[in-house]
Amino acid sequence: MRYFVAVAEELHFGRAATRLHMSQPPLSRAIKHLEADVGALLFARSPGGVTLTAVGAVLLDEARALLDHAERARVRVGAAAGVATLTVGILGDGTDPGVSRLAAAYRRRHPGIDIRVRNTDLTDPTCGLRAGAVDVALTRAPFDETALRVRALRTDPVGVVLRADDPLARRDRLRLAELNDRPWFRFPRGTDARWQSYWNGGRPREGPVVRTVHECLQAVLWNGTVGLAPLGHDLPAELAGVPLVDMAPSRMVAVWNEGDANPLIRSFLDVATAAFRH
Repeated sequence: MRYFVAVAEELHFGRAATRLHMSQPPLSRAIKHLEADVGALLFARSPGGVTLTAVGAVLLDEARALLDHAERARVRVGAAAGVATLTVGILGDGTDPGVSRLAAAYRRRHPGIDIRVRNTDLTDPTCGLRAGAVDVALTRAPFDETALRVRALRTDPVGVVLRADDPLARRDRLRLAELNDRPWFRFPRGTDARWQSYWNGGRPREGPVVRTVHECLQAVLWNGTVGLAPLGHDLPAELAGVPLVDMAPSRMVAVWNEGDANPLIRSFLDVATAAFRH
């Protein structure tokens, strides 16, 4: 069901496989087996991607409900067994030093807590929080904060990522206007509008559609695409980051659902605030 929902939402086997962190052939086989079990085609396939059939649309509603029920059952069973679980969503690859400090500090404070981590790509800045897939997320603002609570952890300057042999890569700093004639990477249609606007420098852009940090860097390397990224992270030798003087800093934040009184979240926020101060 998780495989089916991923393909149904992406409408592309390759993108769904990337989202699921798996290769495409086993995903395609799993969907074919599901179609055999159902006795009907779930997707109409074409070279450009796939579309849901009428049967697939019905199954999508049921599959989402089943997955939601399974997650609720997992939480209830864990509570009955006396095992406290906290699911943390982390945007991107989770290599930020603050995340490592947080993990170590939280383990020391709560050695009996079962921490589950869900890494997500760049198309969902809330890391599955709205869908109930995580309890709390470590991510970057801005995004739509409706029905969410947000705590700022750190701010980072933002720069443009360029190929190292790009003439602009030799500059000490740049302005957004100097990049207006370049292709930029974009996120898929339906991505949070505030999030998309921020990483596009506040205006519509044209360029390749990407989902992950790796795809962003490859778009720069192969196509000369430009895009924004927080400074301070290591880049491959073939790429360079140049500070942008007129770009608002990126805010690293912890975010959780409004009204969620889980005490594990409150403790997590306290530890996270301390870990990201260093």
